[in-house]
Amino acid sequence: MASDPQRGQRGTSGSSGSGSGGAADRGGAPEERKPASDEAHSAFTPPLGVPYPPAPEEEHPTSEFALPAGLRPETPAEQEGSAFTPPSSTTGQHPMPAGATAMGAAFTPPHGIPVVRLTKEAPWQDRMRTMLRMPVGERPVPERPERDDEETGPAVPRVLDLTLRIGEILLAGGEGAEDVEAAMFGVAHAYGLERVEPTVTFTLLSISYQPSLVDDPVTASRTVRRRGVDYNRLSAVFRLVDDIASEGITLEEAYRGLAEIRRNRHPYPSWALTLASGLLSGAASMLVGGQELVFVAAAVGSMLGDRLAWLASGRGLPEFYQFVVAAMPPAAVGVAFGLAHASIQASAVITGGLFALIPGRALVAGVHDGLTGYYITAAARLLEVGYLIVGIVVGVLSVLYIGLQLNPELRRLNPEQALQAYNEPVVQIIAAMLLALAFCVLLQQERNTVAFATLNGGVAWVVYGTLVYRAEINVVPATAIAAGLVGLFGQLLSRYRYASALPYVTAAIGPLLPGSATYFGLLNFAQGHLAQGLPSLVQAASLALAIAVGVNLGAEVARLFLRAPGIEEAAAGRRAAKRTRGF
Repeated sequence: MASDPQRGQRGTSGSSGSGSGGAADRGGAPEERKPASDEAHSAFTPPLGVPYPPAPEEEHPTSEFALPAGLRPETPAEQEGSAFTPPSSTTGQHPMPAGATAMGAAFTPPHGIPVVRLTKEAPWQDRMRTMLRMPVGERPVPERPERDDEETGPAVPRVLDLTLRIGEILLAGGEGAEDVEAAMFGVAHAYGLERVEPTVTFTLLSISYQPSLVDDPVTASRTVRRRGVDYNRLSAVFRLVDDIASEGITLEEAYRGLAEIRRNRHPYPSWALTLASGLLSGAASMLVGGQELVFVAAAVGSMLGDRLAWLASGRGLPEFYQFVVAAMPPAAVGVAFGLAHASIQASAVITGGLFALIPGRALVAGVHDGLTGYYITAAARLLEVGYLIVGIVVGVLSVLYIGLQLNPELRRLNPEQALQAYNEPVVQIIAAMLLALAFCVLLQQERNTVAFATLNGGVAWVVYGTLVYRAEINVVPATAIAAGLVGLFGQLLSRYRYASALPYVTAAIGPLLPGSATYFGLLNFAQGHLAQGLPSLVQAASLALAIAVGVNLGAEVARLFLRAPGIEEAAAGRRAAKRTRGF
């Protein structure tokens, strides 16, 4: 074949020789011509007598995809983006055009990018929950208010630090994990950090920010060391987040606002909290049939327990032992009346003391986290509730056991008889509202929320009493329905005032707490009647879960049917996990 260089050279030499001989025979001068040593002929070399094709006009050959002559390319409507090019709004240094059309193709979902309008027409909780449940690549770019630092953008570490500090206050105050993440996402998003992922667990907060697909992420975390109940501070933080997300305050103004929140003192002093604890126990004793003397006895026992708990806290004892010592004085007062054969209901005294100790706030938060998919935080919260309840059980059982050893015939310590015999709607409604009012003080709520929470507690007891005493419905579904209305009203009030729903909900569920069922089970355990005590404790747990599920369901109903304007285009609402179907 001619493609072999050696064979090509031999064939060419032979032809040259013949050609030379022919020229000599025709009388031409003989000429011996040999190709140069580095000269090689290819199979693509045209034969003799065939002219070479014309050279191309351009140096580079054209492609089959080249545009034909005479046609001009169309001017693109907008510059195409690359998957490795971050959008111009990632760092918050360039303003975005209306409609978020400056995003690159890598960040555009197949169905297009909806517009989320971050204005006061919708609560920031709803806006941030909608975007938080979206994948990072599908989150729309919102329209932000103009800022003074728009040219340079705030420093990323300072924004992350502010976000974590706000999340720490919310988580320490008992806010649900979903609302904490929504607040953190709203703060970071308002300052231009769009590709952020906040993560909340029971004691750890973390947030990760990635400027683009090719840049290394920046991650910061913060640990919640102490938890305390102060709904006044919680409401102030919610207002600060709303100002950041909607009003466009600068980073320095946000830091100053957060410092003022931390410096603010509690709205109620410690002696007011002690009096509120006594009022709560006295009002709870009236719910189960207590009279004036029972009210005073329950109040005194609860105030003694509160002071002992403060003393244990000052000595550095864990919260478990604080609940143990707080549960002893109310039980001791009730046992003392039983041993003295006084003509008062000693069981109502102990039951009232238990109302002030049952951790309803932590229970509702734990169940809420579980229902919204934050299982790690929910498990930790429920485990905390279990430890606190065990502390109450240890304190009450210790006193009851001593009392039964002194007098085994303590028949007055039976709350079931009092609950069956007592049905005074007016007295119980007043007691329920007093109980909710006392809870508001213990939770350090703002004074402008106390009236709403107190009224909500009265409505809850009216619904519960109507279903149980008039309609004769079982106490568990009746409790769930009443708690659902509490959650619905609380969510409506929070949406109307752009605040947290906890101040309107937590105190209002106080009259529904299973204090009597818990005490009745503990009493049977102390007497050695395990078969009778176990159903009562199961009923108490069922009532507690009914309260938590009802509150969460009421809040979800408010979000489902009262969708805020401006977020329907973004998504059909908060995205939830799909059912696993057993695998």
